[in-house]
Amino acid sequence: MSHRTPAGRVHGLGSAQHGVDHWWGQRLTALALVPLVIWFCISLVGLVGADHATFTKWLSTPGRAVTMLLLILATFYHMKLGLQVVIEDYVHSRGWNITLLVLNSFACVLLGTASAFAVIKVALGG
Repeated sequence: MSHRTPAGRVHGLGSAQHGVDHWWGQRLTALALVPLVIWFCISLVGLVGADHATFTKWLSTPGRAVTMLLLILATFYHMKLGLQVVIEDYVHSRGWNITLLVLNSFACVLLGTASAFAVIKVALGG
C-alpha cells in the first residue's frame, strides 16, 4: 500500500524526507531565540547612553561574547529556514526558485559570518 498521492504516483514523486528536520530546526531555533532575544533586549536597555568604550568593555567578557555569537548563529539559521519556506511556497518559477534559494543561503552565511567577525573583533580588542 502506497501513501503517495495520485499525482505523486503519476509523476514518480514522493516525500523528500526532509520536512520533519526542517520543521524541528525552525522550532528549536525559535525556542533558543526566546531567552537570547530577552537577554539582548535587557542588555540594550542597560547600555542606553553608553559610549563606545563602555560597550566594548561590556562585549569583551567571554560570557557575553559567546551569548552574542549564539544569538547571531540562531538568528541567521532561523532566518534561512524561514525564508526558504516562503520561497518554496510562493515562488513557482523553477529558475527563480533555485536562484532565490541560493541567494538566501549565501546572504545568511555572509551576514552571519560578518556579524560573528564583528563580535569576535570587538571581544578580542581588535
